[in-house]
Amino acid sequence: MELFDSLKQKINGQNKTIVFPEGEDARVLGAASRLAADGLIKSVVLGKQSEIEATAKDNNIDLSPVTLLDPEAIPADQHKAMLDALVARRKGKNTPEQAAEMLKDPNYIGTMMVYMDQADGMVSGAVHATGDTVRPALQIIKTKEGVHRISGAFIMQKGDQRFVFADCAINIELDAPGMAEVAIESAHTAKVFDIDPKVALLSFSTKGSAKGDMVTKVQEATKIAHETAPDLPLDGELQFDAAFVPSVGAQKAPDSKVAGHANVFVFPELQSGNIGYKIAQRFGGFEAIGPILQGLNKPVSDLSRGCNEEDVYKVAIITAAQSL
Repeated sequence: MELFDSLKQKINGQNKTIVFPEGEDARVLGAASRLAADGLIKSVVLGKQSEIEATAKDNNIDLSPVTLLDPEAIPADQHKAMLDALVARRKGKNTPEQAAEMLKDPNYIGTMMVYMDQADGMVSGAVHATGDTVRPALQIIKTKEGVHRISGAFIMQKGDQRFVFADCAINIELDAPGMAEVAIESAHTAKVFDIDPKVALLSFSTKGSAKGDMVTKVQEATKIAHETAPDLPLDGELQFDAAFVPSVGAQKAPDSKVAGHANVFVFPELQSGNIGYKIAQRFGGFEAIGPILQGLNKPVSDLSRGCNEEDVYKVAIITAAQSL
């Protein structure tokens, strides 16, 4: 089944609510309206009501399916509850006055709605930088228990081929425990997209064929990941050809259950991950879906500022599926 048809089936009837802090943007507003009209999610858009209505009128967007929330018109009791919850969550790191200032930012309001179970996920980044989307999520939603960092995965799709590449978006450098975490979280992401994960931790070496600190890191990461998730099909260190090509895997790593059959590829640092997914996208003709943020307690998705309405539509579907 086509990827988004499968995801739509998963979220259909689940009554998931996604909040969009950039409701004044036509791309975001159009996608939010379509998603709600299609019955896939409940869309909550944040922004000045007058500006949202003007944007809708100028772009022939139907506002009737969506819920509008003007940050400046939140009832006093709801604002106080959100403020108190934010102060408590920050555990003394911000004063009530500072927290009130934070809540002037729609990304903080949207993040608090997710934290307080008023929404199942948030989609932002069409007009905000990545840091403006990720920072509130790290401060409020935080990472899952046992996970110390978020990471960014891409679903690489062409025809009936579907793979996960990570981390291609967030962590410039990964130590061995960090790479192990990314491997395990990437396997969870794979399952959301109906990929039965077989995880390869990538290197320029296969099973000791080369030496060096970079190779040792991947070997240590593989050991940590095996100890943390012993039932997960996972192996390293593997060169890409050994991970992907059955004949090469059989030759270079004959005892591996993953070599030659991997579908989740974990890169040792951001530089190789970012280059790798772009080569697959541009040379190989793969569609790169993402980045999908991994490791948070609840899903928050970061759009590219160059996105279009269809990108917003698809990312919201992914975010809702992550919340299942």
